[in-house]
Formats: sequence, C-alpha cells, structure tokens
Amino acid sequence: MSKMEIHDQDSDAESTGNLRVGYSGPLSGPLSGPLVSNKKSSSKRSARFKDEECYVEITLDVRDDAVLIQNVKGGDAETAMLASRLEKRPSSLGSQLSFKLRQVSQELKRMTSANKFNKVDRSKSGAARALRGLQFLNKNSVGNEGWSQVETRFNDLAEDGMLPKSKFSQCIGMNESKEFAGELFDALARRRGITSASISKAELREFWEQISDQSFDARLQTFFDMVDKNADGRITEEEVKEIITLSASANKLSKIQERADEYAALIMEELDPDNLGYVELHNLEMLLLQVPSHSANVVTESRKLSQLLSQKLVQTKEPNPIKRLYNKIAYFVEDNWKRIWVVALWLSICAGLFTWKFIQYKNRAVFDVMGYCVTTAKGAAETLKFNMALILLPVCRNTITWLRSRTKLGAIVPFDDNVNFHKVIAGGIAIGVGLHAISHLTCDFPRLLHATDEEYEPMKPYFGEERPDDYWWFVKGTEGWTGIVMVVLMAIAFTLAQPWFRRNKLKLPNVLKKLTGFNAFWYSHHLFVIVYALLFVHGWFLYLSKKWYKKTTWMYLSVPIILYACERLIRAFRSGYKTVSILKVAVYPGNVLALYMSKPQGFKYSSGQYLFLNCSAVSSFQWHPFSITSAPGDDYISVHIRTLGDWTSQLRCLFSTVCQPPRPDQSGLLRADMGKGDNIPKMPRLLIDGPYGAPSQDYKNYEVLLLVGLGIGATPLISILKDVLNNIKQQKNMEQGIVENGLKNNKRKPFATKRAYFYWVTREQGSFEWFRGVMNEIAEHDQDGVIELHNYCTSVYEEGDARSALIAMLQSLNHAKNGLDIVSGTRVKTHFARPKWRNVYKHVAVNHTNKRVGVFYCGAQGLVRELRELALDFSRKTPTKFDFHKENF
Repeated sequence: MSKMEIHDQDSDAESTGNLRVGYSGPLSGPLSGPLVSNKKSSSKRSARFKDEECYVEITLDVRDDAVLIQNVKGGDAETAMLASRLEKRPSSLGSQLSFKLRQVSQELKRMTSANKFNKVDRSKSGAARALRGLQFLNKNSVGNEGWSQVETRFNDLAEDGMLPKSKFSQCIGMNESKEFAGELFDALARRRGITSASISKAELREFWEQISDQSFDARLQTFFDMVDKNADGRITEEEVKEIITLSASANKLSKIQERADEYAALIMEELDPDNLGYVELHNLEMLLLQVPSHSANVVTESRKLSQLLSQKLVQTKEPNPIKRLYNKIAYFVEDNWKRIWVVALWLSICAGLFTWKFIQYKNRAVFDVMGYCVTTAKGAAETLKFNMALILLPVCRNTITWLRSRTKLGAIVPFDDNVNFHKVIAGGIAIGVGLHAISHLTCDFPRLLHATDEEYEPMKPYFGEERPDDYWWFVKGTEGWTGIVMVVLMAIAFTLAQPWFRRNKLKLPNVLKKLTGFNAFWYSHHLFVIVYALLFVHGWFLYLSKKWYKKTTWMYLSVPIILYACERLIRAFRSGYKTVSILKVAVYPGNVLALYMSKPQGFKYSSGQYLFLNCSAVSSFQWHPFSITSAPGDDYISVHIRTLGDWTSQLRCLFSTVCQPPRPDQSGLLRADMGKGDNIPKMPRLLIDGPYGAPSQDYKNYEVLLLVGLGIGATPLISILKDVLNNIKQQKNMEQGIVENGLKNNKRKPFATKRAYFYWVTREQGSFEWFRGVMNEIAEHDQDGVIELHNYCTSVYEEGDARSALIAMLQSLNHAKNGLDIVSGTRVKTHFARPKWRNVYKHVAVNHTNKRVGVFYCGAQGLVRELRELALDFSRKTPTKFDFHKENF
C-alpha cells in the first residue's frame, strides 16, 4: 500500500485558489479522479507517491490541449521515464502551433536565465535521467564508510607514506579499469597542480572527495578534466579520440577502438557545428543530458504508470516462519509437481522391489547362514535389474520426441527432464551396486566360509557338496568375475561422466588430462554394451536360483534393449541418406562456427528442436547435438557451434582451412560461400540425424513469449524468432494478395504467437556478429513491433558509470545519424551490463494482463533459479501467468 498526495495549483496570475487533496490507496489507475482545478485553461498538478517515507513528486502542467512534465523529484531513472509517458501532446494543427509557440517561449526564457555555461534546465524530466550518470564510484563506496576502506588500502599499498599512481586503481576499488583509473589520477592531479607520480594520504583524501561528490557539476567537471589533457578548458578532436579509445578499452569494445577516428569526428560534428576545432564544458553537458536512458525501451500507456509504480514498492515479508515454510513448500510443489510424481513413482517401485526380495530371502534357509546381508544384497539386485532396464528409456530420443509431439502425455510427464532423469537413475544404480557388491563381498562370502558343517548343510544344493576352500573360489567363478568387471566398467563410465571430468574443470597433469574430456565421456559411456552383455551372463549363473523362470534379469532387460537397439538402427539408416551439402561456412569471434547446409528431402522440424551432427574427418563414431538456428520455412539448415571441447575444436580447425577472410560487406573472421566464386573448396563430409524434441519447441502454445538466451544459448531462440518473422512476412503477403494458388484454402493451424520479447546477454562485442543478419531483418520487416529485441553486453559498465558515459553518447549519436548501434553493429540498440530481470518480468506482466506467457531460457545454470522464481512470483501476484522452460541436452 502506498500513499499519494495530489496538489492542484492554478497557474494563471489571477488565480488565488489553492486546493490540496489527499488520497490513500493502491496505485492501480491513472493519475486522475481527485484532481480539482479552479480554471479550465491551465493548471499545475503535483502527484506525490509515498513509499516508506520516500517520496516521488511529479509536477504536471495541464492545459486544454496538452499535459507537460514540469518536474520530477525523487525516484530513480525508470520513474522519470515512466512519468514522461504522462505527457499528452496536442492533436489539432492549431493546437500544435500554439504548443510550439509556448515551447519556443519557454526555451528562450531558459536560455536567458542560464549561467555562463548555458546549462540545460535540469528540472525537466528529460534531463532528470542523465543526472545520475557519470558515476565514478558505486553507491556502496560513497561516504565515510567508503573512505575508511580506501584509507585501509592506502596503508597497505603506500610506499614511504606515498601512494604510487600504479596502485591508485587498486586503492580506490577500480581494479578492472587500471588505464581509466590512471587517466582519472592524471586529471585530478592536473586540477591541483600535482606533477609527482605519487600522492600523500591527504591528497588522496582530496581526490576521493571529488570523485565521490554526488553533485552533477562536480562529476561533469572531473570527466571534462579527463578529456582535457592540456587543461586549457577546451577539448580537441585528438583528445576526444584518446578518451574514446580509453573508454572502449575499459569496456572491452575492440571494434570501437578500431574506429575511434570516425567516432571522434562524429562527436565534433555534433558539438562543434561552427568548426572551431574544439568544444567546451557546456557542449559536453548538453550532449550528456540529451542521451536517452536505456530503460526508455519500456513502452507503456499512461494508464499503466500507477501499476508499475506500485509494483516497485517493497513487499512485506511473512512474519510467521511456519507460514513461510508452508508457502515455500507449496510453491515448490506447484513448480515441480510433474517431477515429483515421476520420482515418487520410481522410488515407490524401487522400494517395493527391494522389500519383496528382502522378505522372500528372509524366509529361506540361506538367511540362517548369511543373515540380513543376503536379504540386502538380493533386494539391491532386484532394484538394479529394474534400473538397468529403465535407464535406457530416457535416451531413446526418437521415442521421446514422438511422445511429446504426437501425444498428450507432455501435460503430465516432464519429457524435457529426460537427461536429468537418466542421471537420477544412474545415481540409483550406483547405490544398488554398492549395496549388492559390499553385502556379498564383505559379509555373505566370509560368513559362508566360516559356517559350521551343520549350517552349511542347506547350502550344498547351491555351492556344492564341498564347502569353498577360500575367498578366491567366489572371485574366479562366473558370478564373481562378471560382477567385478561390471563394477569396474560402470565406475569408469560414472566417473568420467561427472562435469569436472567431462568439461575438464579440474587442473590435472597433461598425462591424465588426455584421459578426460568429452571424448573420454563418450567412449566410456559406450562400455555399456559390454556391461549389458556381462549382466545377462551374471544374471543367468546365479548361486541361489537354479530354475530358469526365477532368473528374471533377461525379463527386465529384453524390451528396453530391443527398443534402444531399434533407435540406434533408425539413426544409422536415417543418417546414411541424410548427407548434406555445405552451402556456407562462417567463423565468428568468440570461437563460433556457423554451418549452413542443404535441407534433405523430407527433413521436417520445428523451431527450438535440435539435431545430431557427425563429421567423419574428425571422428566416424561421434555424434554431437546442436540447436537448429534456421526456421522451418527456410530452404536450408543452419547450426552455430561454440568451440568448447576437443571435438568442436577439431571441427572448427577443419573448416577454417577451407575459408578465406570476408569481404568488407560480410561479417565474421573467415567465410566460405559455395555458391559464389570460381575456386570452390572441397568441404568435409557431414551427416545429420534428427530432428529431436526440446523444451523450446513448445513456444507455439503461447501468444506471448519471453525468450532469454545467454551467449551461445541464444541458438534455439533465434530459430523461434525467425519462425515468428517468417509468419509476419507470410501474413503481410496474404494481406496484399500475394499468395500461391490454393494457399487461401489452406486450413493449417493459425500461428499462435502474437508478441515476442527477446533478451540476449553476452560478454563479448563480437558475439553480436553471429546473428546480425537476423536482427537487421527483424528490424526491417517487423513494422508492427511484434518482436521486441534487447541485446545486452556485460563487458560494458552499467548505465550511469563514467567509464561507459562516452560510449552511451556515441551510441545515441550514431544510431540517430546512421541507424546502427556502435556496439552490436545492428539496428538494435545494445544495453549495458546485465538486465534487471524483475523489471523485465514486470514489463511483460503489465503489458499482457490475464495472459499466459511462455518463458524459454537457454544458457548457464546459474540464472535458472532466479528466472524460475520470478516466473512463480509474478504468476502468483499478478493476473499474468508465466510458464518457465529450461533448455536441456
């Protein structure tokens, strides 16, 4: 709950009325209702929102034909941006002329009242967003507490009571930008006439007070001093070029460094229209205040303003710990009920089988000799047979794809977690093997060897008339050596499948490192052929079961093994005739290889699915999964492969040898286009198998999509975007009557998706080249704004940081002039740092009330929890429901 106070003041000179109206309640509607004015022509109205004693005051100039923002006090940059949406421009020609005259009049008054620097009126909402820019330090470093930390570091780093320039960045907490900190040191020293390369604690305190000064004038002056190397109060083009290079280096934007000359000229053209050869402080201020906030991409109607503001209020925490625990459990069950019932069923079956065999052997004569050891071993063996059969089913990909695509089982069965369930069953097998082997080797066999003649008498039908002489008798027998070999092979496969070994996360000696990695995982996993053969033998030659119908191992394993064998045969036959031709190859920054291949006849897929790729020149046996980045409507198939392991590294090197540097109008580091040129290189032979189902293919079930990709995780989502784009094109063609014969009578299912939000977060500037063509194509054809694109580059410091301020200026200028973003090289503006995911969900929830939104994420595991919890949180507390899907391989 928040408090809103509304003031209404007549702006005409004759008015003497002053009305104050108080209102308390949720901000669920537009700023209207309890507003009273004594004059119809013009009034100024102020709305104040209170949240835990923090006020946000918005002053409106309300006229007959317009609503203007006069002032915004308090709040953050998003609040100011949202407030600007309340502005209402006049519609009629006469009203527009009147509005322009008033606007010019106000501008003249502002200019005449400005100081010698001709500063922009910072009470305007358009400038309010920029006042929080040029932050040299984060909020946690400002104040006495921040200085105490700096002072402590000074005492540790100082040499003879003086801090060297080389350690200045470390002392003030700017370790990641040593060059930028060095330039800041020089600027602060020039201002004070310090020529030494080291400073005392008192001088450091002066430096600290200036860079931690929260006034905009102080921050602007500091930034200006950094650019103004000769301290003459003027900035030349060469100095602008130097600071562009420095800012680009601090933000790891190499392509901007390469074009520093061009961008310096662009800034001078904007700030020095009279060709004076320099710019001054007020020019820089004007440019900075005109840079739009990146958060301004949130487009909303004024009626939604109060909803957004109310959602920014701090939510109360449940004081009762029991209720909090109950809510957590309820939310967990709500999010994971499919997984819960499947795992519960699996555990119940395992427990039932174990109990059945346990009781069975407890009632046999062997229990009197071996005790609970034999009952435990046999109970574990029964669960092992079941799990060894079950573990094959989650990797029958053709079967799972058919079940999720052609049946309704996906509503209750979490097919997307097939790999995770495979791992869970493997854990169950490990426990079963441990119980079975330990019980036999350390308990059953020693007890039998030490049994008396009377105790051994009932065991003669199973172990022979003569009691075994020693422990070796058990080991050398068929039951013994097959069991030991299986345990060893399974231990090898289980160990090499762990992420530490499979992804080479451990620092091992070179000799051992060659035995790990994906290749080791792949080949060790195929030891299962030997394991299953030994399991059949081990399950037939049993000590305590001599009748064939009591030897149930083959009964458990027959159907799953036949099903899996058929799967492998289908893959072998299907891939045999699915040899593809290479149409185009591109090697991109960030170790990414893009392959464009011909589409085999009859190869049908949905966006979000993946295929397996085989290159005999690298390995004839290995098949690796990759998301399809082309759309179903394209006449080719494309995949983008990130070099992470040994197989992908060899594949990239193989294709790099047949590529050449690109032309100026092409992207990438190396390229090869088969349809162009006379010297067509010989390409390696590729085979594909698929397609296979994935979580992302369920996007067709939603009208609204929220697509989130991290790095190369954007690949399945790009296919979805292209499919949505192709549908947009098709609908336009149908509207224009450009359709083929019979298309109008096509009764295919209408395309469900009406709106898509795409958030791509990547660390490297070069990554944007991977899908530059797709981005530009969407910007060109999506005139109705069906697809909303958001690119984030995390190497760039967040908006408002002084290290990225000049990049933001350049970005705004270049996009306005050339329509291209300087970071991504596309028509889509790039945001800095990481998205605030709560704001992202809030944006979608407010724009699509009472809708069900499909959230599809592909990327690192670290973000899964936050996105899933936000989906649950907003689904419970807003009318919009979010269904979260995580991509798995």
